Amino acid sequence: MRMYLLSDNRDTLTGLRLAGIKGILVSSIDDARERLEELLNSPDVGIILITEKLGVSMRDRISFIKQKLPMPLIVEIPDRHGSIKDSEYIMNYVRDSIGIKV
Repeated sequence: MRMYLLSDNRDTLTGLRLAGIKGILVSSIDDARERLEELLNSPDVGIILITEKLGVSMRDRISFIKQKLPMPLIVEIPDRHGSIKDSEYIMNYVRDSIGIKV
């Protein structure tokens, strides 16, 4: 199994390539959706890294994949500009997921 990056930011792609992670730079949401589907059909991809901005743009599809498919794991990562999620994100995520306030 390998990791693969789906990025809308050239610097993020370059940085992760330097770390040995292959990826692709997409220029539109339609292109990103098409590439995501290709990655889902690739049996050797176990983890898909996706920039947060793309994740927000494809929230419906990513949520479906996370809930219904056992593989691959999709991980949203910040780009070079930093995270778009607020500092309370993890606490809100836990509260919404399991109903416990942290």
